[in-house]
Amino acid sequence: MDFSPTPERQMVAESLSRLLAEHLDAERRRAIAYVAPWHDPTLWAHLCELGVPALLVPAEQGGFGGAGFDITTAFQPLGAALCTEPMLGHAMALAALVALDAPVSEDMVSGNSRYVLAIGEPDVPYGLDDLETTANRAGDGWQITGRKSVVAGAQSATHVLVAARHGDGGIGLFEVGADAIDLTAYGMVDGGGAAELFFDATAAHAISLEADAALTTALTAGLLALSAEAVGIAERLVDLTQDYLRTRQQFGRPIAKFQALQHRAVEMSLHLEQLRSITVRAAASFGTPDGPRHAAMAKLLVGRRGRLIAEEAIQLHGGIAVTWEAEVAHLAKRLVMIDAQLGDADWQSEMLAEALA
Repeated sequence: MDFSPTPERQMVAESLSRLLAEHLDAERRRAIAYVAPWHDPTLWAHLCELGVPALLVPAEQGGFGGAGFDITTAFQPLGAALCTEPMLGHAMALAALVALDAPVSEDMVSGNSRYVLAIGEPDVPYGLDDLETTANRAGDGWQITGRKSVVAGAQSATHVLVAARHGDGGIGLFEVGADAIDLTAYGMVDGGGAAELFFDATAAHAISLEADAALTTALTAGLLALSAEAVGIAERLVDLTQDYLRTRQQFGRPIAKFQALQHRAVEMSLHLEQLRSITVRAAASFGTPDGPRHAAMAKLLVGRRGRLIAEEAIQLHGGIAVTWEAEVAHLAKRLVMIDAQLGDADWQSEMLAEALA
């Protein structure tokens, strides 16, 4: 089977890479990623003008993509550029609505309205089991009570899709305007923003009262997006490290000539190819019954091999790799922290073991 990107996806990826190179160099990224609102609204507008949100939606619902490889086409360049725009939460919200065959507004497809999907809670950070946030009927509408934790991108969202357990015992999906939520925003250690969301009989609109399957699809899309982002970061780390080894002189010759360092550089490349291959596999099966399992396998490997790539990049660069000005430091930090989003390697391993038991 040929997994080469289609000419259309290749064109989108190249256009996105050029856009990010023009508007988000390393210095610019350091200036915006760690200061509220932890992203650049102007860059978000450029991404939307290019059609990145529309790439995540099928044509029948107003977009021009929606497949697994469309997700990787968008998120791999975003990863390589260390982009902190709140695209992950928006992509997961889109995936949930598409899976429900629910209406997707033109503003959402265009990115004029920024959505995030809120699932995780303090005691239930990753999955759908044992959610404590509740939704109760209130006249013709609904009210939500509970808390959602570490919701990436929520600090700048206009709308939030909330997973909550309702009176019938099922899990529903509810839409809430961001201005109606008690929200505490903060910056993440690797750049970008997130928020704690507090609901106290907050008015909400019910999108679906049977959203378990759609939320699983949204989580699968999130895992795939993070895996693709990790591949983009890992590629950049490998390239930077190889360039450094060829440039850095020791004992009158480039340190790339030393066999021990050559072996370590090759191991980095091998880890990268493993990440790339398993992410391609997850993208190919997105939307099939095997999709969640393959996405979990990809995220598990990202947690394990991604950390090794980050550590090797830092060690082979030496002390410069832990300075604020070094691009490699920010790349390595983000690659390690991706493991913590939507379930780390240990959690994914446990979920896969339970599924195979």
